[in-house]
Amino acid sequence: MTSQSWRSLRIKKYQFSLRLFLFLNLTSSLFSMLSPVYHVSAITLPLLLITFSSAVLLAGHWAWAEKKINIPAISIVFGCLWAWHIAIKLPLMHQANFNYLVIALLSVLFVGAIAFSNNIIAFTFHSLPVLITCLVLSEGDQWVRMVYCFALPVAGISIQSVIQRRNDNFAQGLMYKLLEERQTLTDLSMLDPLTGLYNRRGLQNRLETLLSLDASGHFVLLLDIDYFKAYNDHYGHMMGDQALIQVSAAIRNAVRSRDIVTRYGGEEFMVLLTSTTPETALQTAERIRQKVYDLKIPHMFNQSVATNVTVSIGLAPLIGEDVEGALAQADKALYEAKHLGRNNILTSEALASV
Repeated sequence: MTSQSWRSLRIKKYQFSLRLFLFLNLTSSLFSMLSPVYHVSAITLPLLLITFSSAVLLAGHWAWAEKKINIPAISIVFGCLWAWHIAIKLPLMHQANFNYLVIALLSVLFVGAIAFSNNIIAFTFHSLPVLITCLVLSEGDQWVRMVYCFALPVAGISIQSVIQRRNDNFAQGLMYKLLEERQTLTDLSMLDPLTGLYNRRGLQNRLETLLSLDASGHFVLLLDIDYFKAYNDHYGHMMGDQALIQVSAAIRNAVRSRDIVTRYGGEEFMVLLTSTTPETALQTAERIRQKVYDLKIPHMFNQSVATNVTVSIGLAPLIGEDVEGALAQADKALYEAKHLGRNNILTSEALASV
């Protein structure tokens, strides 16, 4: 789940609460008209307003779901309309006045508790006008019971809100942790596990970002460790891995932090020098070659010749976004550099003049 889907879930929860509130108010108002309490019919103006407003808002909210309606404002308006209706209907009652007030109060509390089980503010705004009206109209009779009827759901909703908030915070924290771990895994999938350099996937990701910002002044270096198969055969693959780690570190240290260094193959590396000049690119290639040689990693690549681990380098400019073309030119230059004696650097321009 992403943060965007989390926000979408919260919006849907908000919308559901509002729609449920409007539906319950519409149902309650229609029931009051068709089957009034104690058969005392009183189709009052506030009751008509509740019915009409509920129907219109419910239909409108389904049609324009993206529009956010202020629930606390809606709840206090409907609470005041119900209080107004109760104040008009009570004088029409000839008996059981207290029972009617209790039923009216419980009906409003029921609607608020169902619709706003996690929204104590909206519940209070909706219920408080009716509670105050009932307390005033009852003239002190059974106040304790009325307040108790109001306090009980308030306490329950408050506890539920605290629990829900804790659960939401936990779920949100877990979501962010999972997103961080996913990002970590994504980053790891772009790195070569042995050398810590970018792999081809990481290279592609960096290239897309780089070329979208600036597609000029870049150079491609292809590097290959000379006689590396012979090194593995003579010293073993564990020593070969150690040599790869040292060479990759030397390459990384020889370039700028903004340059892209990739393990392109087994013993082959690719460096993208960004925003530089041909002279500086050639100087960087020479610095890489010298740093690798200065590692002084012993290398006996046949029975009679012993030297140090070295690299050969092919250099080519990156024209526009033609990465494949630049790699092909650098690869040809690298092949010729090896053919000319290894531990060598050759540019694509020099190759063209050979």
